[in-house]
Amino acid sequence: MTAHYLDATKELYKDAALTPDVGLCCTTTPVWQLPGLQIPTIMQEMNYGCGSTVHPRDLVNQPKILYVGVGGGMELLQFAYFSRQEAGVTGVDVVDEMLEASQENFKEAEAMNDWFKSSYVRLEKGDALALPVADESMDVAAQNCLFNIFKQNELTQALREMYRVLKPHGRLVMSDPICNQHMNETLRSDDRLRALCLSGAIPLEAYVNALTEVGFGTIEIRAKRPYRLLPPGQFPTQEMIYIESVEVCAIKDPMPNDGPCVFTGKTAIYFGNEAFFDDQKGHVLLHNQPLAVCDKTASQLQQLERDDLFISASTYHYDGGGCC
Repeated sequence: MTAHYLDATKELYKDAALTPDVGLCCTTTPVWQLPGLQIPTIMQEMNYGCGSTVHPRDLVNQPKILYVGVGGGMELLQFAYFSRQEAGVTGVDVVDEMLEASQENFKEAEAMNDWFKSSYVRLEKGDALALPVADESMDVAAQNCLFNIFKQNELTQALREMYRVLKPHGRLVMSDPICNQHMNETLRSDDRLRALCLSGAIPLEAYVNALTEVGFGTIEIRAKRPYRLLPPGQFPTQEMIYIESVEVCAIKDPMPNDGPCVFTGKTAIYFGNEAFFDDQKGHVLLHNQPLAVCDKTASQLQQLERDDLFISASTYHYDGGGCC
């Protein structure tokens, strides 16, 4: 990492490792309360994310998990709760001080949790753009409020690396700020604002396109929430900038011939006179029973122009188990 904004990021998170900064990032996702899991206060104070990447539905059958950008180790501990095996979770970070702080925090977590061993987590110094991880060795990969810091070329490379290390049908789970408004060049080029997970936020469509362009065939938008405001007078902008956070799961499924399946929480309902409707493309809609559909299928159903089909708007909340 040689770009100036990445140097600013390393300095910012070096300071945050040495002196925890509770207000550095702001997540509205509650900390998981799981049986027998006690999270040290220091880990919560160093939770430098904008959401959560820990979803029990992704973590069955003792998965091998990669987490990039370790923070204070909280999500690494949560992942270890599900994995519970030697080196079942790998944490990668480019900042020495963050790795050292996380390792110390694991000692406290070990004292508080009789099921946890620090050896369940393997910490590695490494770059998100060149991960020290073997090809197709991980079931789940995750990052929280890191990739939005990258500019386009680095973002593409970081996503390629995540795709490389995942097993077929493996899952990349991410939480990042997004912004659908235009940001001026002064905001975009401010190294510190980018390091603070503010001015690197890109539109949701661009975020999804970046994932599908590296090969992920299925995308789930799991949550979308308010995150930050950049008001005129406090930031170099003439209009109020509204930033949201998004939780996304990108699945290493084969790319369908007609393009990726992107789920944004749309639902199709058939309310005609028959018991069901079959679109002859793999989707059977039972009478008046909602069926989650990806945006591509929703568009194809709308093009049929039937008066007995209802397609809901995107809710930006999809938990899996739908069409395709």
